[in-house]
Amino acid sequence: MAMTALNSSTAAATAVNQQNYAAPLATVTSLFFMWGFLTCLNDILVPHLKPIFDLNYAKVMLIQFAFFGAYFLFSIPSAKIIDGIGYQRSMVAGLLTMGLGAFLFVPAAAVPSYPLFLGALIVLAAGITCLQVAANPYVTVLGRPETASSRLNLTQAFNSLGTFLAPFFGGLFILTAAPKTIEEIRTLAPDALQAYRLHEAATVKMPYVGLGITLVLLAIAIGSFKLPKIEHAQHHLGEKVGDSIWKHPNLIFGAIGIFVYVGAEVSIGSFLVNYFSQPNIGNLTEKAAASFVALYWGGAMVGRFIGSGLLQKVKTGHLLAFNAMCAAILVATSMLTSGHVAMWSIIFVGLFNSIMFPSIFTLGVAELGQLTGDGSGIMIMAIVGGAIIPLAQGAIADRVGIHHGFVLPVLCYLYILFFALSGSKPNSERYARS
Repeated sequence: MAMTALNSSTAAATAVNQQNYAAPLATVTSLFFMWGFLTCLNDILVPHLKPIFDLNYAKVMLIQFAFFGAYFLFSIPSAKIIDGIGYQRSMVAGLLTMGLGAFLFVPAAAVPSYPLFLGALIVLAAGITCLQVAANPYVTVLGRPETASSRLNLTQAFNSLGTFLAPFFGGLFILTAAPKTIEEIRTLAPDALQAYRLHEAATVKMPYVGLGITLVLLAIAIGSFKLPKIEHAQHHLGEKVGDSIWKHPNLIFGAIGIFVYVGAEVSIGSFLVNYFSQPNIGNLTEKAAASFVALYWGGAMVGRFIGSGLLQKVKTGHLLAFNAMCAAILVATSMLTSGHVAMWSIIFVGLFNSIMFPSIFTLGVAELGQLTGDGSGIMIMAIVGGAIIPLAQGAIADRVGIHHGFVLPVLCYLYILFFALSGSKPNSERYARS
């Protein structure tokens, strides 16, 4: 019975995939760029808001915790929205919610209020969550199943382009050229302190208003574009489906894979400036170290463009296994060495991170059929690993030092290796083996 349903779903997918999806794919790709851009702007908000509100590191990291925590809160509701209104309208809803979050930066800066900034970030992240839950699986079913990973890697490459460009944008329009030190700020009289906070916080208004307007215009464009409906990858509210997402081990293992991948990537990126500043690693100033961090994220962008081509010829699981093994070896090498070897080995991890998210995602939602939207909600919810694993690595680093704190990402990559070789097998392959 299960195999009959699978065959009918595959036949429907094959019939749909005969169409030319180049224009819809290009349209949806613009969404990947936008949420990558907005996500990486958080790296600018952290150093910008820290002195304004005199925050310690624990409090300022609430920016990342609030942002990535929203994935956990809103992923499943977003999947239900897809069931109710479909993929295209869910993308529009996500963009409009993101626009609202961007506009909320204006009152947050006008007060100014750190809790209001966090609230604006949660709204912004809720919109991005809805967008990710809709757009990622939509790309995977927008064409031939064999090239799903290639398509998602290509769109994710433009996501990486957004993360690469955002720091330059934020540095130009948000960060002050010569901000006061925290010691200088603490000596200001109450009136002068409030005036300084208002002036510094106001720098976020124009960039986020501009981004809000862009998001609204993009929502209008997506709403008016005739994106194809892919009924075989969607079910409607109240409709009975003779299947369950919990009957697909590849989805469960894949969600854990997303959790550890995002956690490892964010953990490494978050510690690089401090890591490169260590006397036995790079002995660099923080400003000089930051420029090398861009190479880590830029490597992910380059790797995704290369991976998009490779995945036309190489099986997704095989390439994912190779990349996970290389990433684990590189991180371990960095832990066991020092100087430039330790520094460059950790930078090159970004290149091998490149294809992991889209590959894990496509393998995780493979053969879900009408449950694709619900499965996507589970996968996107697992991005909360980006909020949890960095905190765990920080605790480890406090005990054993930052150099050997990278043992946690090594374990994450070893799990991804297991997923690529075994955990990613869909039910059709498991049934065939049995």
